[in-house]
Amino acid sequence: MTKDIERDLSDFATEALPGLPEKPPLGEEILWQGRPNAWALAREAYKITWVGGYFLALGLWQGIAAFGSNIAGVVAVLLPYLAVGALAVAILGLMAWVQARGTVYTITSARVAMRVGAALTVTLNLPFTQIGAAHLAHGAAKTGTLAFETLGDTRISYLVLWPHARPWRFGRAQPALRAIPNADAVAKIFTEAAQSRLAAPRVARAPAAMPASVAAE
Repeated sequence: MTKDIERDLSDFATEALPGLPEKPPLGEEILWQGRPNAWALAREAYKITWVGGYFLALGLWQGIAAFGSNIAGVVAVLLPYLAVGALAVAILGLMAWVQARGTVYTITSARVAMRVGAALTVTLNLPFTQIGAAHLAHGAAKTGTLAFETLGDTRISYLVLWPHARPWRFGRAQPALRAIPNADAVAKIFTEAAQSRLAAPRVARAPAAMPASVAAE
């Protein structure tokens, strides 16, 4: 269990284990737990840099169009746009921080679990047997997103998952560990655990032996 999760145990006092609704079955081990990097989530999911850049560009365009080379006039027009842009960036940053704070991703020896949601929390369990493929997309500063293609008829709403979903996959939403630090290492943990689990031999249960009295009859 990672240190940042250990420090936040009080946030999940109602859960059997941080990020899990109940203790794993006997033999199932927790291999990794983590949460999104708040700034990376703000940049990738909430497009915080695009929003800030939009208001800056709009203010400059309006100021230059109105006052040309008059610097004082350009600045006077630019300031309100900067104020609105700063407010929008602050709100988006706070939303990303709250979302990251309320999220716990877990990889065990049998499944991927996602405890997501800020106001209304949901825990999504993805057994390895229900994952058809995984996709890793790298972000900045060694962060990345690990998305999963699910098998079977189960479909999960993109709106319910967002921002914990692979971008632009609306028809069949793909749950994703979004903006996670050390994404390459996490992907390796998942790959090794899934391969080990799926390659493990299955034990066929033989029928229970009949009592001697019944067998004699």
